[in-house]
Amino acid sequence: MQFYTLLTTLALVKSGIAGYAIQDDYGASDFFGMFDFFTDSDPTHGYVEYVDQGTAQSSGLINSSSNSIYIGVDSTNTAGSNGRNSVRLTSTASYNDGLVILDLAHMPGSVCGTWPAFWLVGPNWPNNGEIDIIEGVNSQQSNAMTLHTGPGCSISSSGDFSGSVSTTNCDVNAAGQAQNAGCSIDTNDDSTYGDGFNNANGGVYATEWTSDSISIYHWPRSQIPSDITSGSPDPSGWGTPLAQFSGSCDISSAFKDMQIVFDLTFCGDWAGNVWSSDSTCSSKADTCQDYVQNNPSAFTDSYWEINSLKVYQSGGSYVESQAEASPASSKQALPATTLQTSAKVAPS
Repeated sequence: MQFYTLLTTLALVKSGIAGYAIQDDYGASDFFGMFDFFTDSDPTHGYVEYVDQGTAQSSGLINSSSNSIYIGVDSTNTAGSNGRNSVRLTSTASYNDGLVILDLAHMPGSVCGTWPAFWLVGPNWPNNGEIDIIEGVNSQQSNAMTLHTGPGCSISSSGDFSGSVSTTNCDVNAAGQAQNAGCSIDTNDDSTYGDGFNNANGGVYATEWTSDSISIYHWPRSQIPSDITSGSPDPSGWGTPLAQFSGSCDISSAFKDMQIVFDLTFCGDWAGNVWSSDSTCSSKADTCQDYVQNNPSAFTDSYWEINSLKVYQSGGSYVESQAEASPASSKQALPATTLQTSAKVAPS
């Protein structure tokens, strides 16, 4: 038997391709089939009636085409005693780590009385965490990103991100912070939320959630990275995130079995409580509920228009290339790896 060895001139080059593989594509053809419609009373005490899928469909609050998904609110009728009709969706799938990429053509505008949010939440809130990716109220012009947890999770007050830390303790009962404030990073970039986001023709939010940190990125339509549009996202080339949550927190323990949520409520524990301090809104009516109840046409711009929502899981592959190897030289394959605000959730 003849044995061959690698020549001294052999160059083995191992290139690691750290990538993400698609896990769930919330496509327009079955978008609503991948979500449950929440119809309980609003846990944030909003002036809202969350309706079921049939009611939402027949009243025009939801719609889909081959290219996009529409999720809106009643902007025609004076609201009844329970509140203005709206939709709250919770994904049937749950996740542990991953990359969530949302391409929005439009989000609810900076409209008085509204409280829209796109977020992730685990069971038995707050013990399995909440990640608020997009959230704001009333005439707010830029995004607020927040984590809510049980005890033992806090974030660094500085880091490599463009936003500004407003609170550092993610525990909803943290001493020295407002009840349920969580740890929050704000931005003054008005292309990140509401009217400014829509004036930029929408854009993309990407949330990378690993055992080390939770990072939130945003790009207006004209600046979306090509690796996202091509379906091969690579966060290593995205630059500085809008927010990055890391510090004294066991992220893998604090954030588990997270489901994706879209909702839009009215007034309640945040939008209602700050009504009087928002001069734009308080000049329109004495109370948030009065305004929301009696001004249906004010909410024509209060809708989500989703171009795509995709969840990726981390993976990797390795390619070994060689130069000037002897004829029988062999290479060892290296295996790819695969990963599997207020209290906005109903009490368990």
